[in-house]
Amino acid sequence: MRIGQGFDVHAFAPDRPLVIGGMTIPHEQGLAGHSDAAVLVHAPCEALLGPVALGDIGMHFPDTDDTYRNVDSRKLLRHVLGLVRAAGWEPVNVDVTLIAQRPRMAPHIPGMVACLAADLELSVTAVNIKATTTEHLGFTGREEGIAAMAVCLLKPLG
Repeated sequence: MRIGQGFDVHAFAPDRPLVIGGMTIPHEQGLAGHSDAAVLVHAPCEALLGPVALGDIGMHFPDTDDTYRNVDSRKLLRHVLGLVRAAGWEPVNVDVTLIAQRPRMAPHIPGMVACLAADLELSVTAVNIKATTTEHLGFTGREEGIAAMAVCLLKPLG
């Protein structure tokens, strides 16, 4: 078994939808990024790549490649799952913490869990998402952006 951890952060930006964990959430700003900037998907990508020494998402999906401009990050997650499986591993579970002062995430978490579970071909009981604020401290507390941390457990295929 191997454990992976991932982290991602994106600043808020005007004139973009706010896409978190496969859900478009009503908010006055979206997140800046080359892709759809879905932090809640990028952090698990990083957590999956790490334990099998496959680098990071920037290596696989560089922001210099227009192929990935505004791409749905769930496609990236499914691609990462394929890379992990090609290396002989598969996820057992994924646990993600979303860090955002606003908007309120709790109503959207069941949909986010369903999206990640489907993309990772896991039961919804193997995907956990929780949201927290930073009590108005730091860049997330000042509502400058959103961050996510993820942990996953991998087991050998078979």
